[in-house]
Amino acid sequence: MNGDPATMAAQAGAGVVDLNVGGVLYTTSAATLTSCAGSLLCQLFSGETSEPPLRDAKGRVFIDRDGVLFRYVLDFLRSQKLVLPENFQECDRLLAEAEYFQLSELEEALRAPGGRPRDLATRSPGCITVGYRGTFAFGRDGLADVKFRKLARILVSGRVALCREAFGETLNESRDPDRGHVDRYTSRFFLKHSFLEQAFDMLYDAGFRLTASCGSGTASISGISDKPGSDSEENRWNHYNEFVFIRD
Repeated sequence: MNGDPATMAAQAGAGVVDLNVGGVLYTTSAATLTSCAGSLLCQLFSGETSEPPLRDAKGRVFIDRDGVLFRYVLDFLRSQKLVLPENFQECDRLLAEAEYFQLSELEEALRAPGGRPRDLATRSPGCITVGYRGTFAFGRDGLADVKFRKLARILVSGRVALCREAFGETLNESRDPDRGHVDRYTSRFFLKHSFLEQAFDMLYDAGFRLTASCGSGTASISGISDKPGSDSEENRWNHYNEFVFIRD
């Protein structure tokens, strides 16, 4: 199939265009691809560039970029609006795609006055507290080296809507007796995993920052024996920590 710009512009003018973006296939219209004047896609599909485009074995125009993120680029070209899913965590990568395709309007939509993604800047402020009870795993009789941090459960407290927004499908609500209104507070949520840093990453991606933390430890009481089957060495290292995250 002829790949010179003039022929491609004529084909694009016919209406439907098949694309292969990083191995992900798309079908769209020429009008959509040329809707932002001056963009790389507009230049490519209106014949303004002198370089012939790459094509795959099926004759589709091949663009060597992130095929998954291109869906958001295409959505923006269709509506001139940026609509991202909740807990979207790749704003920086999408911004890089917008810069590559020379879509200045999309770049503006992704940036807030402070340089943060706009979708974070427009989210409601609030506070979420994350706590956990843990210890350290030891070998039998304390002879082996300390293994790793051992968490029983990561607890989540805060406004229900904020907790759901920040943690999504990783949030376990089975112990919360009141499942009515979302504009309420709870201290009965916990996470489905025990990875503390994963919880912190999700809060950071949702625009929260750590503002305070506290911790306490427990010690075995002299003269009182441990429960049968419990590890006395681990019990000596029991502790509870809380972390307070705030989004302005």
